[in-house]
Amino acid sequence: MITDKVIKEIYEKFNKPPKDPAELELDKYFDMLKAHHRLREENGEVFIDDLEEFNPFRRFLKRAICGVLEFDKMIAIVFKRHILFLSKYKKDMRVHIKPEKKPSLLSRIFGKKS
Repeated sequence: MITDKVIKEIYEKFNKPPKDPAELELDKYFDMLKAHHRLREENGEVFIDDLEEFNPFRRFLKRAICGVLEFDKMIAIVFKRHILFLSKYKKDMRVHIKPEKKPSLLSRIFGKKS
């Protein structure tokens, strides 16, 4: 089960893209998802053709991917600020948006970002 604690750990572990994109093993995970999701790679971009044309998660850069994880029923594609969870057994897709940090007291008083 993917809990809030697990999601927090994912963001901590995968906070930047790997130096070698081959570490992600995208082909392996895309093969698992082929049966239910139309994924394609073109010029360093990945497209999820199941989604509508104007969906912001339909297309993303391969170099922006920080990690890929396999769970029992989902494959998680991790980015700095969000995670795409694609089902291995259905057409389902879920998105988790990373919550922003609360500003410190000083930053709220003086208008500075911490």
